[in-house]
Amino acid sequence: MNNQIRDVEIVEVGTRDGLQNAKGVMSTAAKKAWVDQAVAAGFPELEVCSFVSPKLMPAMHDSPEITDYAVAIDGLTVSVLAPNLRGAQNAAAHRPDKIVMPISVSRSHCLSNIRKTPEEAVEDLRAIAEFRAGLPADDQFILEVGLSTAFGCTMEGQVSDDDIIRLGLMCLEAGADEVAPSDTVGYANPAQVTRVYKRCFEEFGVKQTGGAHFHNTRGLGIANCLAAFEVGIKSFDTSLAGLGGCPFAPGASGNVVTEDLVFMFEAMGVRTGIDIDAMMACRPIIAEALPEDMLYGHLYEAGLPKGHDGGLVAAAE
Repeated sequence: MNNQIRDVEIVEVGTRDGLQNAKGVMSTAAKKAWVDQAVAAGFPELEVCSFVSPKLMPAMHDSPEITDYAVAIDGLTVSVLAPNLRGAQNAAAHRPDKIVMPISVSRSHCLSNIRKTPEEAVEDLRAIAEFRAGLPADDQFILEVGLSTAFGCTMEGQVSDDDIIRLGLMCLEAGADEVAPSDTVGYANPAQVTRVYKRCFEEFGVKQTGGAHFHNTRGLGIANCLAAFEVGIKSFDTSLAGLGGCPFAPGASGNVVTEDLVFMFEAMGVRTGIDIDAMMACRPIIAEALPEDMLYGHLYEAGLPKGHDGGLVAAAE
């Protein structure tokens, strides 16, 4: 799987971000089948779940089991989300490769999402970093912060670039390995994406600026991914069938559709290392497990163009 040559990495976040806002609750067996098929398709990293209270988020009732299952797969990078120290401690017991903590740039969204101000969340992040430092070397994990609502907020509207940088620098100082501006509610546009990432590279450094996480709320998700790629981003969070969204963004259609973004890159000669036919085989698993949920994706509806066999596309010379 990880022997594929890749120009970009597509991180499938469907079993976490996609499912946490789904109408139905996917069974553990279906999640494992999805993980297996995604691995067979060649995805290098999966964000498999959130370590939150199942009472608050029933879709994440089996996070320990799903993490254990994914971690046992050779060569797969496994990431999970944890909103606080307790969640990170629970997650770390299952030895994921990466823990992602969401901290919103928007103060209002941060209070609504994790019940802390951004500054309070940074102190929780510091505690997670200190907890990690006390673990055996083999049990330590990459600590990433998703800078939620970096491109705009349904509660506060515009978010300033200066606020993104201020919070990002605070997170890095507190012990984060990387920080990733996230378009949680689908407000971003390509010109803004270019500007924000250039500023992040200048202020954080290229290695400490995480990948792209866009939502397709207003149909600009793939355009924003292309803008991020052209400025130098090489990692992209997506969700199969476009599952997901944000409870604070009414009408949101969810994350960037994995299938469509993979096809765009492969059609451009940008190697993802993902087999399109094997990737598309994930769709029936999702459709059967979530019959009430809307599934998105132009490639699935239209099919591959004539002359494209669904295999890996070689990069242009």
